[in-house]
Amino acid sequence: MEKRITVLGMPMNGGQPKPGTHLGPEALRNAGLIERLRELNPMLIDLGDVNLKEFSPETEGSGLKNLDYVVSSCTDLVGAINKVDVKKEFLLVLGGDHSMTIGTLAGIANRYDNLGVIWFDAHGDLNTSETSPTGNIHGMSLAVSLGIGEESLVNIGDYQPKIRFENVVLIGARDLDEGEKVLIENLGIKVYTMEDVLRLGMDVVVSESIERLSGCDGVHLSLDVDGFCPMLTPGTGTRVPDGVTYDDGLVFLESLCEANIITSMEIVEINPLLESEENKTALETVELVMALFDRKSKD
Repeated sequence: MEKRITVLGMPMNGGQPKPGTHLGPEALRNAGLIERLRELNPMLIDLGDVNLKEFSPETEGSGLKNLDYVVSSCTDLVGAINKVDVKKEFLLVLGGDHSMTIGTLAGIANRYDNLGVIWFDAHGDLNTSETSPTGNIHGMSLAVSLGIGEESLVNIGDYQPKIRFENVVLIGARDLDEGEKVLIENLGIKVYTMEDVLRLGMDVVVSESIERLSGCDGVHLSLDVDGFCPMLTPGTGTRVPDGVTYDDGLVFLESLCEANIITSMEIVEINPLLESEENKTALETVELVMALFDRKSKD
């Protein structure tokens, strides 16, 4: 990778109910991610973590859990990203629960004319306050980025939508709520479920995804570790059986490396407090993520 890698930590809780996702950036650093990337890219800069206000669960509000905290935190993330030249640098954001993507995309998308997004996740994150069975905002972040949902979330960054539905590809989905299925059908969002991955093969899924996003001038990869098999990445709060295997994960990330289309990335939903084996999820994630930056690291 010729671009300098700029790393930003987003120690965010609150978009989901289980404490611990704020420890994700630290877990990834402790797993050696920065050192491994710096070996490939000596110009790498780690800007540390975004300074967020202390999380305190909100007991009252709109029905969306911790709405004020999520709005405040994502706004702070936009401010931090605004200091990065995302067209000349590869921005890597370490999370944090998946509600942070509202801020990530708000900070990135207005630098591009036609940003594409690959959403690697067991879930669709396409709920709204009307369709969500939980009120957890981490299950709404993609919908919000498409301009759908709570106004205070949709307008973070002072513009909306951040991305177009035709520029989104979901990979690894296997737990979609009914309201999400309706939205996917109505908008024509491209989704590769785990059934599709098994039927077509991950190489075909990635090839078709790359072709679909070929008209984009940048592609952001939002990687939720619950997209992988829970035996591989157990330290996450919404585990779903039968996810992407280690081998298919390598095919996925190596293929994106070869295509050289990813211009920014985030890693979300690592929760070290849910581990039975110390830092297993972060360690496995680092091994896989390295394939995006250097295929030879896996040969």
